[in-house]
Amino acid sequence: MAQKAPNNLKQDSLYNLEKRDDFISRHIGPDDGQINAMLAAVGASSLDDLITQTVPANILKQDPMDLDAPRPEHEVIEELAELADNNVLFKTWIGLGYHGTLTPNVILRNVLENPGWYTAYTPYQPEIAQGRLEALLNFQQMILDLTGMELANASLLDEGTAAAEAMALCKRMVKKNKSNVFFIDQNCHPQTIAVVKTRAEHLGFEVIVGDNVDGQEADYFGQLLQYPGSNGEVKDLGAQIERAHAANSLVVVAADIMSLMLLKSPGELGADVVVGSTQRFGVPIGFGGPHAAFFASREKFKRSIPGRIIGVSVDSHGEPALRMAMQTREQHIRREKATSNICTAQALLAIMAVSYAIYHGPDRLKTIASRIHRLSCLLEAGLDKLGFKQTNAAFFDTVAINTGDDTDNVMARALEAEINLRKLDENTVTISFDETTTLEDVDDLFAVFADAIVDFNAASLDDNALCRIPESLLRDDDVLSHAVFNSYHSETEMLRYLKRLENKDVALNRSMIALGSCTMKLNATAEMIPIAQPGFNRLHPFVPKEQAQGYLEMTNNLEQMLVACTGYDAVSLQPNAGSQGEYAGLLAIKRFHESNGEGHRNIVLIPRSAHGTNPASASLASLKSVIVDCDSLGNVDLADLNAKAELHADNLAAIMITYPSTHGVFEESIREICATVHDHGGQVYLDGANMNAMVGIAAPGKFGADVSHLNLHKTFAIPHGGGGPGVGPIAVGKHLQPFLPTNPLSPINGLDENNDVVSSAAFGSASVLPISYAYIALLGAEGLRRATQVAILNANYMAGRLKEDYPVLYTGRNDRVAHECIIDLRPLKESSGISEEDIAKRLMDFGFHSPTMSFPVPGTLMIEPTESESKREIDLFCDAMAQIKREIELVENGTWSLEDNPLVNAPHSLKDIVEGEWQHSYSREQAAYPIAAIRDNKYWPPVNRVDNVYGDRNLICSCPSIESYED
Repeated sequence: MAQKAPNNLKQDSLYNLEKRDDFISRHIGPDDGQINAMLAAVGASSLDDLITQTVPANILKQDPMDLDAPRPEHEVIEELAELADNNVLFKTWIGLGYHGTLTPNVILRNVLENPGWYTAYTPYQPEIAQGRLEALLNFQQMILDLTGMELANASLLDEGTAAAEAMALCKRMVKKNKSNVFFIDQNCHPQTIAVVKTRAEHLGFEVIVGDNVDGQEADYFGQLLQYPGSNGEVKDLGAQIERAHAANSLVVVAADIMSLMLLKSPGELGADVVVGSTQRFGVPIGFGGPHAAFFASREKFKRSIPGRIIGVSVDSHGEPALRMAMQTREQHIRREKATSNICTAQALLAIMAVSYAIYHGPDRLKTIASRIHRLSCLLEAGLDKLGFKQTNAAFFDTVAINTGDDTDNVMARALEAEINLRKLDENTVTISFDETTTLEDVDDLFAVFADAIVDFNAASLDDNALCRIPESLLRDDDVLSHAVFNSYHSETEMLRYLKRLENKDVALNRSMIALGSCTMKLNATAEMIPIAQPGFNRLHPFVPKEQAQGYLEMTNNLEQMLVACTGYDAVSLQPNAGSQGEYAGLLAIKRFHESNGEGHRNIVLIPRSAHGTNPASASLASLKSVIVDCDSLGNVDLADLNAKAELHADNLAAIMITYPSTHGVFEESIREICATVHDHGGQVYLDGANMNAMVGIAAPGKFGADVSHLNLHKTFAIPHGGGGPGVGPIAVGKHLQPFLPTNPLSPINGLDENNDVVSSAAFGSASVLPISYAYIALLGAEGLRRATQVAILNANYMAGRLKEDYPVLYTGRNDRVAHECIIDLRPLKESSGISEEDIAKRLMDFGFHSPTMSFPVPGTLMIEPTESESKREIDLFCDAMAQIKREIELVENGTWSLEDNPLVNAPHSLKDIVEGEWQHSYSREQAAYPIAAIRDNKYWPPVNRVDNVYGDRNLICSCPSIESYED
């Protein structure tokens, strides 16, 4: 007879009443037993003891963060649902580059809500990223087709920042025109104008906004035109572009992507650069973002185009393979010589947009665009019958109605009917239609304008002849003719295509991604659910604030949460990437100095251990980088810091320091470093890339820093999405708060309306902010602190295990690392010829993504396990690294030659194993199953090692034909 279990119902019930829903134990990978085993292995009696051993005592927090206790998942989801419901969803025809769209459910469920896509990392390791690389190459092909240009990237952050990047490219590429002035047509979107003007001022360019450049083209190095214009007007830009070229001036066209299904392409009109947003291709508005911007240019600008370009290359067997082309343009690498500080793209949103194009195909897309235009024509016809004149000679989706003295009444009646329109000026209202518009919507607008019973309806006005696009501007070339856009129009085929791409990649749903400085942690399902709420993902960023109370309450609460996590006084959520956070933080420092009459301060001290984008961001703000040396232990060289602070005291603007350092060390002297900079008149910018090592145990706003950006896509659980979305808000001290960014169409309360503008929307990538809100609410002060402690424990445990085979390059006090460590592979390369790249590629055979390779120190791997990984997964990774060391030893002792061994031939594809005669000195089993633990969950890299040199010498950034794959 089985023994009766003891009755612990009373204790269990009391425990459940207290705990209810223990999210902390689900987010944090190791359980109590694993934590205790790792503590014993590293020689610490408790998590608190480990932190005391690791973190300098003079920055260690003694008080808890001012946050609520951990809350259960269902409660947080319900709260966010209520906040979403507090946003009012009127019919919104505001336009301004943001439009209603219908996300196909097959894309919603299988891309946006699929961890196989949203937890993937930037495709720096192409062999295990062929799926998302193919999707991004498809995106580039889509943009090339629609813009009529020769080269496109994949992708940028939003339309405004893409236009600013285009302006900078024009200045770099114009050789004969020495002007320092950039012209912006006043019919560009106002938020784009604001972003470009901010960027121009800090780059030292002059901007002129006007409505006519005739005869003055030579006075401008470049021009920005909107197509169609912000008021909806469609103009033939060809003659203006031709005159600009004759005057050695370049032209940027900001184009609406849906209109390009019908309108002649900007490339055919002569544009040099074309930018815009792909939002209306199935990406929810989301109060302004995230959305993938597009950027296309002439081929001759390929060495200067910002962002990431996907190119076609071959693998080691000569088979087609994709990769990021011209990777040396990445800003981590080029630092102060970078042409842009862009690091994050919007990969997940770009993949959604191109999936929309693939699913619909050219015929359905043209039908959608034609329907939008036809409804706009019906609106014009009906309003004309009501006595209202439409002022655009030609248009695509936006009519501009002369409302004269009745403008305010029309706007008021529209609001009463729960409709949002745009008041263009005192006499004009614009109405922008989109994919969601119906005939009934048009009838509702007739009633608004008539303010009476209307005796006709939109359907009665329909006429096949209705078209307000001049024949000379109608598109007559084929677009999206590649097979990929013409093969997957049923849900079955689309589903299988997306799955086929997903299966090629390694994402967090397959195995640990131990990337140093990138914090690839759990993105919990509960945190992701709120972003699908209509109240969050369908709201236009420029609706009246009374309609956005849920968003404003959520963002205000999130700002206060981040204040509590950092020790600063205020937060701006506007920067929509870490790079933009760096930029915004430096602009706040510049404005602060200017307010004190010290605008001449332009020197930024940057330690060699700082994050890689820091010098690029300093350049973007026209600040001069001065590099500060590090000592042999990886710490800032205090003598060199003091000398350079003294030397540049009269002009010192700031220091940009990453803490803990990119070397993975808590530097003991951080307070002294801050004090030294302050004593010489500078401010302290503390890069928040490594905040995952500090939340709950140290607050930069309390130990001497003035501003930090926070990577919400790292520390605060917003997924990396294959290279974006990123979110990079800045937290600042009270003295910098007045200089936070605002928005011209949605001003931030308490800020000067003339403040800088760094992103198109007031709250940047607003629709993904509920993820971080949920993350903090679910963990609470207790869980956030424990997450940090376990992240540091996991890193020290991993470092201890790896030390048996590889030297750990830098450690801090008590031989501890922070949340990441760097292993030095240079001695092994010297003794065996095996490189860090060989090890990175061999890890793919074990099913692991490589750690960060050769950054910040060449010939090393930077490794970060995060708090989400269990001891079992960490041990599996360490077992893989130990086996790799044994394999290197076989090369060292001559058992295998340097030319033929599992490392230099890695990764091994399934085709390697099953096809042809095996001619290697090691077995097929050794190639495919180097350790027994991976047999039941084997990942097969889809290609062999990609040839980077071939890819750069033969730059192909469009989709190859089907025949080329067959060849």
